[in-house]
This record gives sequence, C-alpha cells and structure tokens, in this order.
Amino acid sequence: MTSPRVLLNAHNVRAKKNLGQHFLSDPSTARMIVTRGKITPEDVVLEIGAGLGALTLPVSHIAQKVFAVEKDRPIIDLLKTQLLASDLSNVVLMDNNILDVDINALADEAKRKIVVIGNLPYNISSQVLVKLIESRRNVSRAILMFQKELAQRITASPGCKDYSRLSVMLQYCAEIKSLATVKADLFFPKPKVDSEVLEIKFKDKSDFPVCDELFLFEVIKAAFGKRRKTLKNALSKSMLHINVETVLDALQRSGVDSSRRAETLSVSEFVNLSNCLNEVLNL
Repeated sequence: MTSPRVLLNAHNVRAKKNLGQHFLSDPSTARMIVTRGKITPEDVVLEIGAGLGALTLPVSHIAQKVFAVEKDRPIIDLLKTQLLASDLSNVVLMDNNILDVDINALADEAKRKIVVIGNLPYNISSQVLVKLIESRRNVSRAILMFQKELAQRITASPGCKDYSRLSVMLQYCAEIKSLATVKADLFFPKPKVDSEVLEIKFKDKSDFPVCDELFLFEVIKAAFGKRRKTLKNALSKSMLHINVETVLDALQRSGVDSSRRAETLSVSEFVNLSNCLNEVLNL
C-alpha cells in the first residue's frame, strides 16, 4: 500500500473537504479491521468509499468478490492503478455515489447477502445507515468506521444525551459492537477526532414485533424532531399530523407518561407506542 500523502502528491491530487476525505495510511490498521471484521472467502463485500484502497486491498485478498464504490473521479483513477499493481481480478470498481447504488440488485447478482465495509464520511453517515436499514434483508452485517461522536450516538442507551433517532432505529434491527478505535494521526489528512469501527449485525427478526415498521420509523423521527419537547407535544406538532387527543390516547394505552421525552424511551417502548398509535388511528 502506497502512502496516501505520497500518492496524492505524486499525482497532484488533493483530498476534498466537502467529501470528508481522510485516507487511512496505516496498512496494519486496515488489516486489523478486516481481521476483526471476520471477512471470509465466501463473503461478497460492498465497500463504501473505497478511496485509495486501504481497505479494498486486504479485503479483496480474502473475500470472494468486492464491489468497491467511489465517486471521486481523480481518486478512482489512482485506485485503478493500485488494483492493477496488485493484480486483483475480484474487484468491481463502481464509479457511483453509494446513496444511488441498488444494494438489493448487488445481492441478487451475488446470490447471497452482502457484507458492507467502509470508512464513512461524516456528512452522509446517517443517510447511509438509513439505506442499510432499508436494505437489511440483503445485508448480513456492516463493518463501518465512524467519527467517534457518531459512533457514540449509534451505541448510546436511553437517557444518555447521545441517544438519538439512529440509536433507536439501529438497535431495533441490529446488534452493535465496537471492534476498534482508530487514532486520528493514522489518517491523511489528519481529522480533528479519532474514529471508531463498529460491527452492525442485522437481525433476521426484531426482538420487538411491530405492526408497521415504516410507521415506527416515522414515529421515532417525529419524537426526536423536537427532542426538547415532551412526547405529547413532539408527536402532536409533527409531520405525522396526529391531533393531541389521539396522541394522549396512544400514550395512555402504551403506558408511557405523556411528559417524557424521546431520549428516555427504550426501543421496546418506542415499538409499543408505535403499535398503540397505529391501533388508535385505525379504530
């Protein structure tokens, strides 16, 4: 693996701040992520933001096939050179934005669930996670590197200030664990904060049965949309367009105090509240 600093300077290419580009420059850390992520020869991997190939190369030496997605044209040209030099034939380089990639179609092509890996730029991390949740029937797990701040939000428990919409959505449908912390000085250019690698293992079936999953996600979004307000006010004044009487009825049925706020509810309480709201609305 050629040093990102050397490679970029040699080709007069600069990392783009608007794309959140920070390239992992330590090969041993990349190998550690692949090892702890337990990539196997049977895996078909979708890499988000392949960059200069720090993860692409060690993953492709193990996995059956790698779909490497990268949207920055100058970086794609450098990555092609890296792949050619490594004589790798199992990497499909995709010039695309990950938000436009049809994950379900890739899984159909592979005839198996996809394993997702990548170093996510902060500016699209939330959108990528929502996309993975929506596509999770075709994604077995994801090994993703986040800025420390976002990793804390994803893994936060009810009552913590970091507990958020993403915390609830992911914990509803996946098991999450930390695999490693990666120091900021192992990237070029160096970011302001450390990163954390999380494994997100999607469940075949949620522990908490829900009547309407899409509605559940809308309820979660509405509750956290005005997180300083009580649930009564947040839900009744949201884009759900549910009047306060209906909200109060559902809260009473679910056993949730109307004065509580979104960040205090567990995943099971959110599911129960969503089911009760759905029931009241369909009376």
